[in-house]
Amino acid sequence: MKKVVVLMFVLGMVSACAYAAETPAAGITPAPAQSVQKINPELKRRNAAFEKRLGLTEAQKAQAREIRLRGHEKLKPVLEELNNKKQEAKMVKLSRIAVWAQEEKLAALDKEISKLEKKANQIRKANMKEFESILTRDQKKILKQMKKEGRQRYEKRKAELQSLNSKQLKK
Repeated sequence: MKKVVVLMFVLGMVSACAYAAETPAAGITPAPAQSVQKINPELKRRNAAFEKRLGLTEAQKAQAREIRLRGHEKLKPVLEELNNKKQEAKMVKLSRIAVWAQEEKLAALDKEISKLEKKANQIRKANMKEFESILTRDQKKILKQMKKEGRQRYEKRKAELQSLNSKQLKK
C-alpha cells in the first residue's frame, strides 16, 4: 500500500512539473528578441559618440560593425537559452510543487544559468579582444581611459543606490 502511495505521489510530482514547465503564467511573457537592425536612437547616438571619441576611421568603423554583428550572432542563442532558463525558474517558483522539489529544480536551473552567463561573458570578452585588435596604440589608450571612467560611474551609482537602500531600510 505504501509503495502505491509513494508511486502516485512521484507520478503527481512529475506531471505537475511537466505541466508547470509547459503552461505560461499569467502576466509573464517572454522577452522579445531584439534585432540588431532595430537600434534605438539613443544607442545610435552613443555608438556615434564612442566612434568619434576613439577617432575611428571609416575602415575601422566598418570592421567594428562586422565584429559587433558576428558577436551578436554568437551571443544570440546563448542569451535565448539563458532567458528560457530564467523563465523556467520563474515558472518553478510559481508552481505548486513541494518545497523540496522546487528547491532542487531551482538549484539545478541556477547552475545552468550560471554556466550560460559565464559563456556569454566569454563571448563578450572575445568580441572585445577582436575589437581591440583593430585599434591603434593611441586608440587603445583612449579606450582604456573610457573603461576606467565607466567603472568609476558604475561604482558611484552603486554607492548611491546602496545609500538610498540603507536610508529606506531605516524608515
